[in-house]
Formats: sequence, structure tokens, C-alpha cells
Amino acid sequence: MSSHHSHAQAVLAVVHEPHGALPGAPLVFELCGPLGAAEAEAVADRIAARHRAYTVSLDDDGSGRRLVRLTRAGTAPGAEPPALTADLLADLLAPLSAGTVPVTGHQRDLLLAAVTRQGGPGRHIEQLCWNWSGPLDTGRFTAAWHSVADREAVLRASFDWTGAPLLVLHDHAPIEVVRHRHATVAWSDLLRRDRQRGFELHRPGLLRVTLLDGPPQRSAPARGTGPAPGARPAPEPAPTRVLLSYHSALLDGRGAHLLVREFYRAYLSGGVVPGGERRPDIRDHAEWLRDRDTEAARHYWAAAAPPADAAVRPGREGGRTRFTGAGRIQRRLRPHQTSRLRSWAAARGAGESSALHVVWALLLYRAADTRGPVPVSFGVHFSGRDLTLRGAAEMPGLLGNPLPMTVTVDPAAPLVDLLRQVRDAALDLSAYPWVSGDRILRWSGREDTGRLADTLVRFDSRPELPQALRAELDAQGIRVDVPQSASGDTSLPVTLVAQYDTDGGLLLTATYDRAELSDADASAVLSQCMDLLRRLSDQQDEEVTVGQVLGLLEAGEVPRMARHGREPRTVALAVLRPGGPQADVVCLVAVPGVPPGVYESLVREYEGPERIVSLSLAGDVRTPPSALPELLGPGRRLVLCGCGPAGRVAYEIARGTAARTAAATTVVMTGIGGVAESARALARALESVRARSV
Repeated sequence: MSSHHSHAQAVLAVVHEPHGALPGAPLVFELCGPLGAAEAEAVADRIAARHRAYTVSLDDDGSGRRLVRLTRAGTAPGAEPPALTADLLADLLAPLSAGTVPVTGHQRDLLLAAVTRQGGPGRHIEQLCWNWSGPLDTGRFTAAWHSVADREAVLRASFDWTGAPLLVLHDHAPIEVVRHRHATVAWSDLLRRDRQRGFELHRPGLLRVTLLDGPPQRSAPARGTGPAPGARPAPEPAPTRVLLSYHSALLDGRGAHLLVREFYRAYLSGGVVPGGERRPDIRDHAEWLRDRDTEAARHYWAAAAPPADAAVRPGREGGRTRFTGAGRIQRRLRPHQTSRLRSWAAARGAGESSALHVVWALLLYRAADTRGPVPVSFGVHFSGRDLTLRGAAEMPGLLGNPLPMTVTVDPAAPLVDLLRQVRDAALDLSAYPWVSGDRILRWSGREDTGRLADTLVRFDSRPELPQALRAELDAQGIRVDVPQSASGDTSLPVTLVAQYDTDGGLLLTATYDRAELSDADASAVLSQCMDLLRRLSDQQDEEVTVGQVLGLLEAGEVPRMARHGREPRTVALAVLRPGGPQADVVCLVAVPGVPPGVYESLVREYEGPERIVSLSLAGDVRTPPSALPELLGPGRRLVLCGCGPAGRVAYEIARGTAARTAAATTVVMTGIGGVAESARALARALESVRARSV
């Protein structure tokens, strides 16, 4: 990777004029930004390397403007000009300071949910916490995390969602480490404040560590002895609590545990990870994905995708909950109950994860309030760590996907048949952990569905701390617990996570959308799930039916669940600054995902004479042409501006406006950055547009 540190925080902008795109004409973009000749060449080279259908040239129009021209090879005379795709826009405006790789399908879903602020701040933050006993050198601790970041590309990554979402890989990234003294903050407050703080996803450093010292403890005197008269026992520090926070679009839980293990090695080596940069890494994973032959997966998912009538919700139709945000509850099987469940499943050729899938399928069936055989579907998460890609098992990142598991629940069938059905379905799915949900929707002809399942079941398996590494920690007087999840998020109405605690008990954590499932109903769902898990091991008769097991829940009410409606479609037009009598019109296009505050900053700081208006779009809306003519007056130029994901929307509006009217229409598009940097990029482009119209 190369890095241009002088432009590390710069946001690129381009100016494009769709009305000049005559049949057969090239796409022409003016590059606006603090770009020298070398940086402009780098943008042109990036486009040429990744979009080989175009002939790309970079030239100067004589006024100092740098223009990138894209001509489609073999274009017939009179053909329609090429359109600006999401991939092309992403590469045109990607940060200059680093390389990029495409995000995975699941990553894209999590990223877009986060940047459109679904669920509010902190919704997509994951946290691990554990106790550290023994000596802890803050400087060495911090150096060790910086060393891990130097080794791991995933920790030097940020996100760009201007067009097609990308992971942006930087040369360096800060890892924030903060240590609090005992009693300066309560642990519960620390967890809450850290979640709400979130991360700036366009900047690298999407993982941070917080330490909270415990109170000093007095060592107990040896048995049969007492302290010398007047002597005080030597104080022994209590364990320090360690909190690791990261964004759910960057890492999964297994990846975070792998990084903690690598951090221990660095700490034990004086703060430096032995060896160089890890390869293979997320770049190699992206190449591996690109080379997949999708034919077999396409045929499989054309038949295996959930049918439209599958039961997918753990509650019957209910009214509004009047709550918002994410809820989180936990229940635990005791170690002996967990052991009995494991033995029961193993005797029938399955694992405890299959037992959990059976129970969840039963709850979905019960909530559907139906009779006879019915297909049920729910998401099952696959980490992707068993890919044929070399080194995938040890690679931190987000390699896998949640995949929809569909089984038929028949009350008259033996329970053991359902157990084997979910076991076999999981084996089939394990061949496709790299297939994203949008591909499944497309291959199965269900693109209008929106999502394939309403719930997700995830069975977390943590990598064990090698015995040799634990022995090295012990040798330095350091004892550490197994990191436990302190929070979680769900992009679906319900996510159920299973993991083993330190005593060998099975811990279930349900994270749910409180707008769809109330706290009481979520508690009922999880309690009924635990009740069935405890009682499965009592079902030793191979002929016991699904209906008989469902009968164990007859005394409990079926939970209720609100159906969350789609975001309403809205178009709002507002005048932000009146401008001069004959001034051009600058229309700021606002869509979910535009960094908050960018347009407000532009209006405050930009001193041009233009009339400035905003066009805010929400939901799945296509801008009506009637929204724009009132912005125009005789001789006025319309400049449509879009920051980040609004850029392509502004382009489509400008393209349609140019096709319907003779008015001059220009579009300004910028990449993603901080508020000030993005506003400056817009201002630079507007100044260039104004200079041409004077």
C-alpha cells in the first residue's frame, strides 16, 4: 500500500455535466481537490485498472482543470453514453491515501445499517470484557496493540460508502487505549458511554481498549499466623477490567478473540508482535471471493431459498410496542444441563447447535398459529473460517455470512427426524458461507422481499488460548479470564447467540429490536427456548413426535410481535439561502448515509452568491421531476450536489433533468470524510462551477 500523507484527510470531488453527454460522447469528470499531477494520475490509473471496458485519459482543458475522460471501447456511433455505476463512482472518489477492497455481502448490510443510523448511536458496537490480574504496564500494553495494528490490515481499515461500499486500507491506524483509576467511573456507565460513543467509520482505528482498575485488596495472613503488632498487610491490586470495543461491520467475535490472542504475544514480547505483516489477510480473502465459481451455489439457492410462506417470526401479530432501540437479555443452562443436552444430541448423530436449531424452529412454528407441516426459516451464522482459502482459520475479519436455513416442521413427525433435518441443512449450508444474502435473493427471484429471515441463530466458538501462551502469561505473573461479550447488536428483529461460559454452561443471549418485540415478549421467547432445551434430554423415546414436544409449552402464552413497517417515502424541498436575483441554484441532495452536518457546514462557510436549497429523500423514493422546475429561473444554472451516497442520486436527477429540459444542469459529487473536509470538497467544486459560468 502506498500513502500520500499530505492528503490523508482530503475528500475528493468531481464535477460532471450530464447535458453534455451526447450520443457516443465520453463520460467527463473534472477532478476538484488538493490534487497535484501525481495524485490526478493516480485517480486515472485506478479507473483504468479496475474498469477495463473504458479507455481512460487525463488532460487539461487549458484553464488548469484536470479532466478524466472515459470512453467505452467499441461504442457504436449514436449509442447512448455510458452510465455512472456505483462501482465507478466508488473508485472515482475513493481516498487517495490507501488501497481498497470490496466489502463482503454481510459487511455491506451492517455498514449500510450503521451509516443510515438505524437504531441510533451505539447500535452496531460490539464489546468484549475480561479481568487482568497481575502486573500491567500501560505503555507496554498500548505499544502491543499498536504493533498488532501494524501487523493486521483489518485494524488499519476504514469504510467508504460513496458508491459500492469499500474497505479502505491505510498504512497506519491509531488504537486508542485509555486507563481509568478505580472509582473514577462505574463499570456499567463505562460500558454504556463507550457504546454510545460509536466510531467514525470513514476513519481508521475502529477498535479501542479501555482499562478500569479495581480497588486495592489486602492480602490475607497465612493460616496460623497473624500480622505483626502494628503492621499492615501489603496491598495487592485487584484485577483490572479490560474492555475491547469494535464495530460489528469490521470484525466478528472469533476475529476479535484472535486479535486478543495476538495482543498477548505482543505484550509478552515487550510490546512488539514477532514477525511481519500477516498474509493472507482480508485482501487475499477479497481475491478469493472474486474467483469463486458461482454456478453450483446459484443452482442450490434457486431451490433452497426460503419460500414466501415460511414461518419466520417468533411472535404472533401484535400491536406497537411503543419502545425503541435494542434490548438484550440472557439465560443460562447449568453445566450439568448442558452436558445432558450434548449427550442427547450426540446419541442421535447431531451436536448441541442442532438441538438449538430444533428448538428455535419449534418456536417459529408455534408462533405461526397453523396446523400441519409448515416450512420455517431462520438465519444461521457461518464464520467462514473453514474456507478453502489458506490461513482462513486464523484470519481476523468478517469472512462469513448469515444464511437462511429452511426446514419443514411437521407435528406428526418424530422429533428425531427434525433434528436430523436441521443437522443436514446446516451441512449443506456450510458449503456456501461466502454467499451473500443479496445474491440469494437475486438467484431465487425474491429481490423484492427485502430480507430472507427475521431471526438469526449464532453459535459462537472461541479460539482456545494455547497452553504455551497461557504458561508464558503465568510466568510473568499475569492471569486473564476468557473474554465475554458485554453487548451485541442485531440488524434483524431478533438475534440469538449461544456460547459456553467459563464453567461450561451454555449461555444464550438474545438481542432484539424493541420496536418489534417488547421486553416482556422477548423474555418469554427466550424463557420458552430455555425450557425446551432443558427438557429435550428427557425425550429418550425415539418415537416422540414434534407435536408432543410442542405440547410442553401449552401453559405458556405465545409471545406477540409488532410488524415493523417500511420507512415512509418522503420528498422534502427547503430553501436554505435565498441568494441573488439571477444567481444559480445549488440543490443539496440529502439521503440516508450522508454524514450529518456536512450541508449545514457548507451553508455556513460557503460565501458564493447562489441560491441554496435542500432536497431530502427518505425511503424507497424516486424523485418526481415536478420537484425541480420551481428551482429554476430564466438563465439559471442548476447545480445538484451530493455528498457520499447522495452523489449518485444527484447524478440520476441531473441526468433526468438534462434529458427533459434545455436548462444547464451540473452535478457535484464528493467522497466520504469528516464534516469540515466534506464541506470543503463541496465548496471547491462549487467555486470551479462558478468560475466557468462567470
